[in-house]
Amino acid sequence: MKIDILTLFPEMFAALNESILGRAVKGGKIEINLHDIREYTLNKHKKVDDYPFGGGAGMVLTPQPVADCIKSVDPYHEARRIYMSPKGRTFRQNMVTEYLAYDRLLLLCGHYEGIDQRIIDLFIDEELSIGDYVLTGGELPAMVVTDCISRYVEGVISSDSLSQESFSDGMLEYPHYTRPQEFMGLKVPEVLVSGNHAEVDKWRRERSMEITKKLRPDLLENGEEK
Repeated sequence: MKIDILTLFPEMFAALNESILGRAVKGGKIEINLHDIREYTLNKHKKVDDYPFGGGAGMVLTPQPVADCIKSVDPYHEARRIYMSPKGRTFRQNMVTEYLAYDRLLLLCGHYEGIDQRIIDLFIDEELSIGDYVLTGGELPAMVVTDCISRYVEGVISSDSLSQESFSDGMLEYPHYTRPQEFMGLKVPEVLVSGNHAEVDKWRRERSMEITKKLRPDLLENGEEK
């Protein structure tokens, strides 16, 4: 999986060099390339934004540097081009397999008031949001999407870990415990130290159902609708 990220602030993505993703990049499981949009501007002052036509607050990214950056990074439109935008469809766990079907993704990060609409019309395949709220730019959403998708690339995380986590079966994950067996007066549930794997599996399914009903009943309702 190759992911190209187009941004005005590539330094924000240093977090992707850490932990599991960092090891996956070093191990060649995934390839993440950062591209500074500002490097493609023809403006001698490196200016990349301007006031919006029609008035209004804020600044808009001008089309020239964004277009030239996209054309340089993906000249033959081989990548699925995604603009991180609060107007896009909301990213969900069940969409990960859809994106894994692509060998290459291009994530465009807007900033300020967004980008010139003609960039979306001419170069972008889809707009994608991570939730119904507005952030200062598309960098954090791009990191979220990159992290989520990369976890499912073969060899990044064990398949057992991926099959037993929140949303993997339409429910939230069960509680986890580790040593010591008693901490501040609270003990690990006896079933988890019983050695009875069938009972452990039953306990985990029941706890998942309880937690989902309490915290995210909408997940169960959506599952029934399907």
